Amino acid sequence: MALKATIFKAELQITDMDRKYYLSHALTLARHPSETDERMMVRLLAFALSADEALSFGKGLSTDDEPDLWQKDLTGVIQHWVEVGLPDERRIRKACARATQVTVFIYGGRTADMWWSQNQGALQRLDNLTVINLPSAATLAMAAQAKRNMQLQCTIQDGQIWLLSEGETVHIVPVTLQYGDSKKYR
Repeated sequence: MALKATIFKAELQITDMDRKYYLSHALTLARHPSETDERMMVRLLAFALSADEALSFGKGLSTDDEPDLWQKDLTGVIQHWVEVGLPDERRIRKACARATQVTVFIYGGRTADMWWSQNQGALQRLDNLTVINLPSAATLAMAAQAKRNMQLQCTIQDGQIWLLSEGETVHIVPVTLQYGDSKKYR
């Protein structure tokens, strides 16, 4: 018998001063049985950093042909494809061919650094790809904030992020390893 996903609810208030995006979102996250709290919270952070009214969660781990998050236009064209973790380089190439903009949020400390070392050469040829490395201490602290019902405030300013939940604040300073051509996307 297959295990079912665990449902998490999040009220996410985003104050993104860098992009001038100020909106609250009521989100439902299905955490796959094989997914950790850390990965789920990174998906939530990826949502906050890529926030748009048209952005939605994909089927993620349960399907190979959908990303963790994506934004489509009214005709179904994929404008933004968002991956979390350390995806296979072929998967990223395929995503770059299907979407106008692709963003990969990597995490995991040394494992993420090794993944980047191994894939950097091939990925640098993809001009619509952005790769962002999230510090391990921050993603682990975010995992500790995971609750079945969450109320989160995310403030983004000057490339830094503050994620507040129940009085606990996690400060995140992501490192952009590769900038994609965002002129195509915005």
